[in-house]
Amino acid sequence: MNAVVLHESPLGRQESVAPSKLQVRVQAVSYLADDINQFEFVSVDSDTLPAFTPGSHIDVHLPEGSIRQYSLCNACTERHRYVIAVLRDPLGRGGSMAMHDVLRAGQIVTVSAPRNHFALSSAATKHLFIAGGIGITPIMSMIAEVQRRGESFHLHYCARTPQRTAFTRELCGLVASGLASIHYDNGDPSKGLDLKATLRRQSEGTHLYYCGPAGLMDAIEAASTHWPRDAIHCERFSASGTPVRTAGDDPEQPFEVELARSKMRFIVHPGETIVDALKLQGVEVDTSCCEGYCGTCMTRYLSGDPLHRDSVLDEDDREEFIMICCSRAKSGALVLDL
Repeated sequence: MNAVVLHESPLGRQESVAPSKLQVRVQAVSYLADDINQFEFVSVDSDTLPAFTPGSHIDVHLPEGSIRQYSLCNACTERHRYVIAVLRDPLGRGGSMAMHDVLRAGQIVTVSAPRNHFALSSAATKHLFIAGGIGITPIMSMIAEVQRRGESFHLHYCARTPQRTAFTRELCGLVASGLASIHYDNGDPSKGLDLKATLRRQSEGTHLYYCGPAGLMDAIEAASTHWPRDAIHCERFSASGTPVRTAGDDPEQPFEVELARSKMRFIVHPGETIVDALKLQGVEVDTSCCEGYCGTCMTRYLSGDPLHRDSVLDEDDREEFIMICCSRAKSGALVLDL
């Protein structure tokens, strides 16, 4: 599983809430490691693509109709292409299988403009990166940028075997210079990176960024509880648990939704999502996970008191946005910027 789907960093305020769709051509598909392919996209009708910042991801609209999120791994100074890397996961939801088995060089696909929920901190004096498996993808773009800026950093890359390690050619220079360490565990996490020792001390100004499979993410979270919260940034592949709900949430109550642009009004009933109700009204919106962790359906609300059930938005973001695939309203009406 490697579609980027959960973001635990403040949202970039410069982003579009409803990202535009772009037509791109698959320029090249190349082998990176066992079961990992790299996909390069270029614009169909322009020499440049919308700019992005390190840590950004795009939605890829797959031929069979599903939407998956993948991190951009190339340098953000490159405006002529988007590059992603995808792990073929037969136990996933089918997106990675389609990417590997269906997409070929020359095909035209639809992607979103980049969004960034996993941004580099401008306040950091040093960056500590920990990546697990395919979680290296957003980190590669971040490393390119901190190198360009001349900022201090170190990467710990956790992988199972050398054969399943992406970007080894690109990273070999960093390893040789002591800026990166690659840790192989051969399937036994106890033989890999010692997270407690690595994260025992947090030097002032150091920010931690991590991305990878759930087990690694949970272990890093447990080992970094003493770090300042605003110095920790992570991106998960899936929800880390059920969004918190209180006794007051149940039973669900009906509530009204108003669409500010069309002035349409309708009721969202118990057991029904806002997305469900929108579709009944003939209003189509992009969704992917439908569980509140991918960010595809993020929508600005203009008034009302949302009952947030997502795993993406921080407290500041929740003052402006709602994930309409899972969240509701506590009472009365909710006005959406649609």
